[in-house]
Amino acid sequence: MSLYYVQKLLYQLNREPELQQQYLEDPDSVLKHYRLDEEELATLKKPDIGMLYIMGVNGQLLMHYAALCGYAWPDYIQAMRTALEEHGNVRAGLYATTDGKGAI
Repeated sequence: MSLYYVQKLLYQLNREPELQQQYLEDPDSVLKHYRLDEEELATLKKPDIGMLYIMGVNGQLLMHYAALCGYAWPDYIQAMRTALEEHGNVRAGLYATTDGKGAI
């Protein structure tokens, strides 16, 4: 897993409107510039906000990506809760958990 590169991508998407537009039109043209594994690529393309949270993506980065992907705030929060129920603990990063309850 390359959590660093997922977060780098989301950080850059949050800051660069041109990159956002390119990503919305052709995600592969952006994703090819980052060292991402197959699970990360699939999760980003879906987009599966809850699974990104489980992977350890920082919530401050993730909330902007969720909005870019059309998630309303309540749906963003619910996606993380649902993912915790389905997949268990956050795997890595700031929100890593061991109790299956997460940080939300």
